[in-house]
Amino acid sequence: MRIDILTLFPEMFAGPFDDSIIKRSVSKGLVKIHIHNIRDYSQSKHKQVDDYAFGSGAGMVMMIDPIARCIRDLKSQRAYDEVIFMTPDGEVFDQMKANYFSTLSNIIVLCGHYKGIDERIRELFITKEISIGDYVLSGGEIPAMAFCDAIIRLVPGVLNDETSALSDSFQNGLLSAPVYTRPADFEGLKVPDILLSGNDKEIEKWRNDKSFESTQNRRPELLK
Repeated sequence: MRIDILTLFPEMFAGPFDDSIIKRSVSKGLVKIHIHNIRDYSQSKHKQVDDYAFGSGAGMVMMIDPIARCIRDLKSQRAYDEVIFMTPDGEVFDQMKANYFSTLSNIIVLCGHYKGIDERIRELFITKEISIGDYVLSGGEIPAMAFCDAIIRLVPGVLNDETSALSDSFQNGLLSAPVYTRPADFEGLKVPDILLSGNDKEIEKWRNDKSFESTQNRRPELLK
């Protein structure tokens, strides 16, 4: 998988992408991540990338030219499965969408900033618009990090135990069952006996029951 991220603030990705699962996926050669500074595609003397909105109003708008130039440059080198814009008015990202995006080979992720991007970029280039929730952040960089983390961990070979992702919350539409580790007794709080029984069939049934129970108690709207 190759992910090309377009941003005005490439330095924001250094920490999250240089550690943990994302770092290992890149080291293994399973994922390639390229961060592109949109300012590098500005042809103005001062590398301008934003301007006032037509019709007045507060806030600056990301200009069409640098973004279009960057996307066209990338698309001239390879075919892309999706060009994604991280925006609060996009489709809400969930596990099913993460599963889909994890199967793709090449994607572009555009991070908005300021008041947003020129609408014509959406009309010309964007194939998917993704939101991580009904709230507004300073820019699309943090949503892009969350998006990438969610899909990269699903790429075959990234996790040491590939079956681990299959038991995550939301994979089957439910929250995951409670998990425990040693010690079996902590200050009188004991691990359920069934998990120590070695009876795989009964353990699986217990997990399924607890998964449903947890969803019913914490996120009942998921059961609808």
